[in-house]
Amino acid sequence: MQKLDTIPKHFMEKVARYGDRKVAVRQKDFGIWQEFTWADSYEKVRNFALGLAVLGLEKGDKVSIVGDNDRQYMWTDLAIMAAGGVTVGIFTDAIPSEMEYVIAHSESKFALAKDQEQCDKHLEIKENIPTIQKVIYWEARGMWNYDDPWLMSYDEVLELGQKCHEDQPHLFEELVASGDGEDLVNLCYTSGTTGVPKGVMLTHRIFLSAVESFHLLEPRLDTDNVLSFTPLAWIAEHTLAVTPHVMYGIIVNFPEAPETVRENIREIAPEFLFYPSRLWENLTAIIQVRITDSTWINRFFYKLFLPIGYKVADLRYEKKTVGLWLTLLNWLGDFLVFRPLRDQLGLVNIRTAITAGASLSPDMLRFFRALGINLKQVYSSTETAAAGTQHQDDDVKFASVGTPLPNIEFKISDEGEIMVGGENIFVGYYKDEEATAKSLSVDEKGTRWLHTGDAGYIDDDGHVIYLDRVKDMITLASGKKYSPQFLEGRLKFSPYIQHAMAIGAEDKEFVATLINIDFDNVGRWAEKKGITYTTFLDLSQKQEVYQLVREDVERVNSSLPPGARIRKFVLMHKEFDADEAEMTRTRKLRRGLLVDRYREIIDAMYNGQKECKVSAVVKYRDGRTSSVETTVRIATLEEEEIPA
Repeated sequence: MQKLDTIPKHFMEKVARYGDRKVAVRQKDFGIWQEFTWADSYEKVRNFALGLAVLGLEKGDKVSIVGDNDRQYMWTDLAIMAAGGVTVGIFTDAIPSEMEYVIAHSESKFALAKDQEQCDKHLEIKENIPTIQKVIYWEARGMWNYDDPWLMSYDEVLELGQKCHEDQPHLFEELVASGDGEDLVNLCYTSGTTGVPKGVMLTHRIFLSAVESFHLLEPRLDTDNVLSFTPLAWIAEHTLAVTPHVMYGIIVNFPEAPETVRENIREIAPEFLFYPSRLWENLTAIIQVRITDSTWINRFFYKLFLPIGYKVADLRYEKKTVGLWLTLLNWLGDFLVFRPLRDQLGLVNIRTAITAGASLSPDMLRFFRALGINLKQVYSSTETAAAGTQHQDDDVKFASVGTPLPNIEFKISDEGEIMVGGENIFVGYYKDEEATAKSLSVDEKGTRWLHTGDAGYIDDDGHVIYLDRVKDMITLASGKKYSPQFLEGRLKFSPYIQHAMAIGAEDKEFVATLINIDFDNVGRWAEKKGITYTTFLDLSQKQEVYQLVREDVERVNSSLPPGARIRKFVLMHKEFDADEAEMTRTRKLRRGLLVDRYREIIDAMYNGQKECKVSAVVKYRDGRTSSVETTVRIATLEEEEIPA
């Protein structure tokens, strides 16, 4: 085991180094942070791995896991790897049919489910997932009256493993030692924005290489805390939390519940924080609302010092010297306003903050940098094990997604497509040779290259500029091109806009947009203004709300070339919903489906109508459906309304 070429081997090395002397994991239960040492983790991982082996898990077998981020989730994940199995993550809010697809496609042999809700989903699709031999649950509440031998508790598996260890005390170490860096360790399913999800095949070596690339740029310390709350079914949490935990000994903290994440972040005050871009967008809205609702003196200081923060951020971006006077003013603003604000958000100890997923608007990057938060954009994908580019402390361009991480290569194809090469590139899509051939190539040096499908370029300073998906770059009838994602990101800088989808095509003369209001923030604004409303639909169609959003649309238009400006928009009568397949589970818009579903509204905007009657079917989580019929307004921004 001298060669640490697998994740479990790194885990064993940390167990030997730290044992009972250092906390490895924390989780808040019943209002108290419970601490677990590396020795505690070892006992759980060992016993669960051996328990799975007793049940029949063999090398290469798939095990699906669905549930919230918990210590049991991470321990079972490590145990599956140690036993030679392959982890298949499923998003917690996946509906039964989505779970069925992943389990059946991956041919999972066992399933791990957190609680009664997830077990019920498995029972609903039991007849369609015959490869599953046992469904193992780790939260027993609500399961006492279930009498199906197909179900088994987490503790029962631990007991099997403990007995196996007593009979064969060296078996676990032998299993770990037999692992190889080229072994498949994870099937991570893509979000499925363009079709059914694909199973991305990832090995130990790929994960270790990706994490090392991040570490070479910004070392992770064994005193660092991270709060694990983004879905473990998503690749990012494995690369930014679980694997660094076993490689560098960082402390992984798990929230008490999904609803307490913000509170738990403030209590932990982590040194490293990863938020998907949509959560940074939500945080921007929260900050803006809190400032609006604060005392007049806080609002005064915020408005006084925020421009100074912007000035300092811009000078650093331009690699210019920040003068003494400006440095002193920025320090004073940090002392009076920004540090207390960061403390309220749990970001006071942040050394590095990461955003990934959809590209974050440059406005938001500047905003957080002005607040003293070292926010950095990462460009990556599941196929690159979440490693690609990252902004650096002294080399930031707000319009870029950073420069390539160490040991990772980037190039641009003749068609303008971004390509990524290195040891962190996936080995292919599971049972899909055709898709693999389209996305993966190997050069004469043996380097694997991912064809990302993204449009972009590399500037003279080596920064990667992401524009949009190649297929989503749109040329209007006027010949002008625009990037829907860039425009949408600028719109979502508004605290009153939750989602936006830009519309435009070769047969359209201008850009139009479908907008979801942020119900909570707009609702608070309406209450302060004395505007009464009853439902999301009622609030979204208020004339005052249209005017509120119009101001933000005009702000975005002022920064765009005339041909790419928004001429019309609609405030949607309902939110875009992942359960209705309008978004992926990572909250990316399914554009083709949305265009088809809301064709009447889109046609009305381009036909010069002032309103449109719509009827939509809403599907609830419990399976019930209802019909919504209403009339939505169509707002028009004439050319003279758009600032030059």
